[in-house]
Amino acid sequence: MNNKFAGEVLAEVTRDGVVESLHLGHLVALNADGSVFISAGSPELPIFPRSSIKAIQAAAMLRAGLNVDDEKLALICASHSGAQIHIDLTKKILSDAGIAESAMRNATDKPLGEKEKIAWGDKAGTQFTQNCSGKHAGMLITCQINGWDLESYLDKDHPLQLAIKAELEEMAEEKVSTVSVDGCGAPLFAISTMGLAKAIRKVVTSKDPIYQQIVKAATSFPELIAGEARLTTRMMKAVPGLFMKEGAEGIEVCALSDGRTIAMKIIDGSWRPVSTIIQSIFDKWSVQMPDESVKIYGGPSVVGTVISKI
Repeated sequence: MNNKFAGEVLAEVTRDGVVESLHLGHLVALNADGSVFISAGSPELPIFPRSSIKAIQAAAMLRAGLNVDDEKLALICASHSGAQIHIDLTKKILSDAGIAESAMRNATDKPLGEKEKIAWGDKAGTQFTQNCSGKHAGMLITCQINGWDLESYLDKDHPLQLAIKAELEEMAEEKVSTVSVDGCGAPLFAISTMGLAKAIRKVVTSKDPIYQQIVKAATSFPELIAGEARLTTRMMKAVPGLFMKEGAEGIEVCALSDGRTIAMKIIDGSWRPVSTIIQSIFDKWSVQMPDESVKIYGGPSVVGTVISKI
């Protein structure tokens, strides 16, 4: 393994003043004008951005003719919790377009949200409780509109996936270095943390009506982008104009409406330090956000916390 991939210490976990563990990774924070405010780790190395680029995937769909209202678009951009509202709306996206539910090719999974997962119990996961189901519904409609094959819509050389790859490369200002497969089954494109930051900044600052619609949809329906009790939804409700999206294996992006942007990859795949790191950067920017500090417990008592090293 390239030792640079381990990155830099972004946060430490303390218990009664003793550092118990570290979260390493790569991070880029951009100023409103796109200049680099903070760079940590090796942000030039390729990473898999996972679900953090769903807005860009959705943009490629809209560019190819997808036409849905903001509520549906928010779910297409989501990593939803698997609540009934998410399940029902995904099914409605398909039924309104006359597409059979059996056309979905995403993996099955139990709900992502903790409350939703507990309520789901021992039942097997489904394609509709899987957190990317909205995106897959949007992909199917886009294929139907263009006369593209629905059966093979997840192939990396399918016209839809090639359009998504091209959209990402333009936004990130770099070429995709590797094509793999995401957990949901869709093609997964590797770019750098720096490229990811540039892309997300463009999402919120673009004059392109497609991206303006996406940001409006996401910020209007934060409960669809993630779900109640999820950090993404809480933050988007609390911070005016904030666009935020997580990705599996410790990926997080967020951007303020003026273009100030944060993109990070936590190497151990954990989201635990994310809120603390964002808080420390927002403090530097004098941006108010709710207290999202992480508490470390010893029995019922708080004995430690997560401390940002940024």
